[in-house]
Amino acid sequence: MPAARILLIDNEAGLCRMMEAVLRDQGYQVKAYTNPVQAVADFAAGSFELVISDIKMPEMDGLEVLQHLRRRDPEIPVIMITAFATVEMSIQALRRGAYDMLTKPFEPDELIYRVKHALQHHALMEENRELKEELTGKFRFDRIIGASGSLQALLEKVAKVAVRDTGVLITGESGTGKELIAQAIHHNSPRRDRKFVAVNCGALPENILESELFGYRKGAFTGATENRQGLLEAADGGTLFLDEVGNLPLNVQKTLLRFLQEQEFRRLGETTPTKVNVRLISATNSDLQTDVAKGLFREDLFYRLNVINLHLPPLRERRDDIPLLVAHFIREQNEKFGTACKGLTPEALEAACAYAWPGNIRQLRNVIEAALTIESGQYIGLPALAQFIVIEGGGPAIPQADYEAALGRFETEYLTRLLRKHSGNVEIAAAEAGMNMATIYRKLKKYGIRKKDID
Repeated sequence: MPAARILLIDNEAGLCRMMEAVLRDQGYQVKAYTNPVQAVADFAAGSFELVISDIKMPEMDGLEVLQHLRRRDPEIPVIMITAFATVEMSIQALRRGAYDMLTKPFEPDELIYRVKHALQHHALMEENRELKEELTGKFRFDRIIGASGSLQALLEKVAKVAVRDTGVLITGESGTGKELIAQAIHHNSPRRDRKFVAVNCGALPENILESELFGYRKGAFTGATENRQGLLEAADGGTLFLDEVGNLPLNVQKTLLRFLQEQEFRRLGETTPTKVNVRLISATNSDLQTDVAKGLFREDLFYRLNVINLHLPPLRERRDDIPLLVAHFIREQNEKFGTACKGLTPEALEAACAYAWPGNIRQLRNVIEAALTIESGQYIGLPALAQFIVIEGGGPAIPQADYEAALGRFETEYLTRLLRKHSGNVEIAAAEAGMNMATIYRKLKKYGIRKKDID
C-alpha cells in the first residue's frame, strides 16, 4: 500500500518542522505549510488522506481552514491542534467536521497514535462506502437507458466528476435527459444521502425566481406574510440543480455568483448572511457563450458554472439506443396502465429509428405513450406511429399541424384523466406523470383545462 499523504498546516515554523520530521520517519508523505491561506489555495479533493491543522493562526484560523477543506472534500479527516482546548472550542470544531483534537504540548508518540487512528477510521469509511456502492449498483444509472458508445463515454465521465465537488454544466438539446444526468451525479457523490433539489429557471416568473431560490423575511415585500426558506437553503448539504440556467435574470445571476464565491447569501429583506454547503449543477439547452457575448449572461458566472462540461448527444446521434428506449417506455406504460403491449412492429421500429426526433427522448416517450392510447393490438404498428411522427419513405407524411393537433388531443385526454383520477390534485398528478407542477399548469392553461370542470 502507498504511504498515506498528510497535509500539515501550522504557522509555528519550528513545531511544523518537528511534526513533519516525526511523520516522515513513520513513512508518511507530508506536505507542510506555515501559511494557511496558501495551503487552502493549493488543496484539491482526493490529494490527501489526512489534514493536521493548528487552530490559532494569523490570516486564517484553523476553523476557517477546516470549513474550506471539508467543503472541497467532505470525507477527509482533520485533526485540529490547539494550546487552549476548551469544551466550547472542541464542540465547535467537531460540529464543523473535525475528526479529533490534539492539545499542545504533546509527545511525538501521541501525534503518531492520533494519526494512525484517524487514517484507520478513514480507510474503514472508504471501504464501507465502496462496499455499499457495490451492493446498490456502482453508478446507479438504472434510469439512463442506452448502450451507444457516446452515451457510455459520457457516463464514464459522470462517474469521475460525481465524487468531486466541482461545478458541472450539462448542455444538450431539450429532451435529452439533462436532469437524469444531474441526478446520477448526485447519487454517486458523497452528498447522496442528502437532498437533490431541482428548479427549472425557465418555469418560474422572473419576479418570484429570486425569492424562490434565496427565500425571504416576513415583510420583505407585499405578500411576504411569513419567513420562508429558499430552495438553496433547502438543499443544504446536498445538491441544487438549476435547469435552463440561461433564463436567470441578471440580478439573480449576480446574487448566485456571490453565493458561489462566498458560500453564503442573504434572504430578501435580511441583512445577515446565511451560510449553506451546497453543490451546484446547472444545465442549459442554449449557447451560453453566445449569451455572454450579447450581455445576457455574466461571463464570470459562466466560468464558475462551466468548470466541467457534460454534453448530451441528441437522440438522432445515438439511434442504436432507440430500440432500448422504446422497450423501456412500453414497459413503463404497461406497468402504469396494466396493458400488455409487446413492442413496435418491425416496420414501425424501422421508422422510429429513421426519424430525427427533434424533441429527443422526451418526444419519443410522449409518442410511445400517445400511440399506446390508440393502438389496441399487441404491437404498435406503422399507422398508429404515423399519427405522431413523419414517416420517411413509405408511410403517410403527416403535416406538422396535424401532429400538433394529435398530440394536443392526447395530452388533453391524458391530463383530464389523470386529474380526475386524483380529484384535481395537481401535485399528485404531476408526480405520477413524471412532470413538475409548473409544466402541468402550463399545459392546463394551454389546453383550457379547468380543475373545477373535472368531474
